[in-house]
Amino acid sequence: MAATPERIVDIAIGFMGAKQLDAAARIGLFKALADGPQTAAQIASATQRAERQVRTLADAMNSFGLLERVDGKYSLAEDAATYLGGAGEVDLTPFIGFLGDISFKQWLGYDHTVDTDNAGVLDLDEDGWGDFMNGVMTYNALHAEQFGRAFDFSGYRSALDFGGLAAGFSLAAMAQNPELHTRFVYAADMAGSIAADAEQAGFAHRTTIETADTETAEPGGEHDLVLLTHVLHRFDEVQNRQILQAAREAAAPGATLMLLDFFLDNDPAQRRIDALHAGEYFNIDGTVVYPVDQVEGWLEATGWQVERMVALPGSPRVLVATAVSAG
Repeated sequence: MAATPERIVDIAIGFMGAKQLDAAARIGLFKALADGPQTAAQIASATQRAERQVRTLADAMNSFGLLERVDGKYSLAEDAATYLGGAGEVDLTPFIGFLGDISFKQWLGYDHTVDTDNAGVLDLDEDGWGDFMNGVMTYNALHAEQFGRAFDFSGYRSALDFGGLAAGFSLAAMAQNPELHTRFVYAADMAGSIAADAEQAGFAHRTTIETADTETAEPGGEHDLVLLTHVLHRFDEVQNRQILQAAREAAAPGATLMLLDFFLDNDPAQRRIDALHAGEYFNIDGTVVYPVDQVEGWLEATGWQVERMVALPGSPRVLVATAVSAG
């Protein structure tokens, strides 16, 4: 088969679709369709935008499969209804806004990052940091939702949630299993919302919260489940080895470790979302998406045996390991 330029062009113009998605979410196009099919003129009236611009956005979203178009009327595809139209538990609109406003601008300096191997520096005012955290935590909520759907937590009783950024992962596990208790050991600046989140979920009586610096903490214990979610990319190799060793020392023999993050892999085709986030993380603030074989080496050296890798839709992957003797 003769080569075509389609794949190259699709990649090159990808930013256009991303900005159109951002605009469509920002003006409320998806919310305007929550109650059923509408014409471009009706959507324009609902969003108070020019019909020409709304038609362009709606057609673009149709081309990506997020909208269906029949007889001049647009309607939400299932994924758009769930994650942008308000029908699901997680509304990705703040995350899309973060990408379109904050992340996109940061990527304008990516040539410098590539040419110098110097990490990006994110310079935001107070409102900007608020938008940043809202977007990031919305994306974390998606990860927690997908995490809860991917695993069966019914066999666990004592979980350690160590060094994470949000309680949602453990809360998703606890929602499955009324006998699961979770001990949170988080850095002080990330622990503030855990009690309120656990209370809102109805799990306050099954949680304990401790504060400690993740890279030096030694939680101890005999937990049968250890969660490290969005931890590794925030620390260097020496610190990560210490964290994994501390996690192992807090685990009972045969305990399960679930290590959630993005990874560079050695498969014939790299998982795209992981490689894109390798660029995003380093360009935003110098954090690192590690090669999976490097992480597996750390796990083996600290008493964990890797069992499998589970990919979460639209989200990171989870390395699942079992507590054994250190190699």
